[in-house]
Amino acid sequence: DLKLGKKVNEGKTKEVYELPDIPGCVLMQSKDQITAGNAARKDRMEGKAAISNTTTSCVFQLLQEAGIKTAFVRKQSDTAFIAAHCEMIPIEWVCRRIATGSFLKRNPGVKEGYRFYPPKIEMFYKDDANNDPQWSEEQIIEAKFCFAGLTIGQTEVDIMARSTQAIFEILEKSWQPQNCTLVDLKIEFGVNILTKEIVLADVIDNDSWRLWPSGDRSQQKDKQSYRDLKEVTPEALQMVKRNFEWVAERVELLLKTKSQGRVVVLMGSPSDLSHCEKIKKACATFGIPCELRVTSAHKGPDETLRIKAEYEGDGIPTVFVAVAGRSNGLGPVMSGNTAYPVVNCPPLSADWGTQDVWSSLRLPSGLSCPTTLSPEGAAQFAAQIFGLNNHLVWAKLRSSMLNTWISLKQADKKLRECTL
Repeated sequence: DLKLGKKVNEGKTKEVYELPDIPGCVLMQSKDQITAGNAARKDRMEGKAAISNTTTSCVFQLLQEAGIKTAFVRKQSDTAFIAAHCEMIPIEWVCRRIATGSFLKRNPGVKEGYRFYPPKIEMFYKDDANNDPQWSEEQIIEAKFCFAGLTIGQTEVDIMARSTQAIFEILEKSWQPQNCTLVDLKIEFGVNILTKEIVLADVIDNDSWRLWPSGDRSQQKDKQSYRDLKEVTPEALQMVKRNFEWVAERVELLLKTKSQGRVVVLMGSPSDLSHCEKIKKACATFGIPCELRVTSAHKGPDETLRIKAEYEGDGIPTVFVAVAGRSNGLGPVMSGNTAYPVVNCPPLSADWGTQDVWSSLRLPSGLSCPTTLSPEGAAQFAAQIFGLNNHLVWAKLRSSMLNTWISLKQADKKLRECTL
């Protein structure tokens, strides 16, 4: 029911419309069209618009919830979504884990299946007439692009490169529980016309990646199955459509996880509540449930062990955080009586902090409970444990690393500009 404004842009598989009632936003409308070789091959595929829109909406939702800045706002209909209006940067960023496709043609001698550690980043200038030539960072910088008032220089190129790797790794990790290998990924960035910041834009659908179930190229479910057709027949198009539907069905599972986990914070005294609430708040940023309990290993060891047994008995993976100042017996007692991870997070007092911390650092043999003084650090330690088997938690950790790096990069740029 949205009122559409003028058509801003039209590509091979989508149309972009202004939204007069939602300033700063556009409608991304998908088409029932599939192309290959810069539209040298082009066919109508009934239902592709809905399939592509579902895939893109799920992928952008996953990335956005992880903390990646994107243009995506919300899914509007079966075939369209609303996005922030961006001026697009005409560079395709490609991230590869496995050598295949055009990389092999441009790099003779490299065998298909060669794995890149870290993943390899490549850039291609969007120019259909010249078949999207590969560009270097230096070419992008020397082009002196300016979009929505933002000049694309070294800082912006570095941000897009680092973001491309993080986005690939998040999606790679998210597909692993489905026993699917993300081989490579193509994305684009734009400059938000309102915020003037670089964000992930355009679409990420089954045209944007190579996806091999069980790591087997012969089972490919991406657009390569269309590119490889010697002849486009109705039967062949149906096979391609089934591949696209297979991906669209499973991409929704990327937003879920079967892995559970929780943090249980044990405090030796209710006077430590404010310290513990910081841990709980930090856990929430990673989507990890957190419970607070009061117990003293010195004054009530039987109750401490009873609480421990309560959380060991329901089968939910748990990380215990021991919060005890002065003489910390809570962490060592827990560590000596559970196979679950325990981390000390003592609240240090101004008078005795340096002396008290030794009760958390010097432990009897056979015990293992690391110590962090930061409540946020304790939550991050737990998140890193759960992230090993929970791609949603891992995605938040990876995104947090990226955003910290970007903030430092932008601060450095701003400082240099002020100095000049």
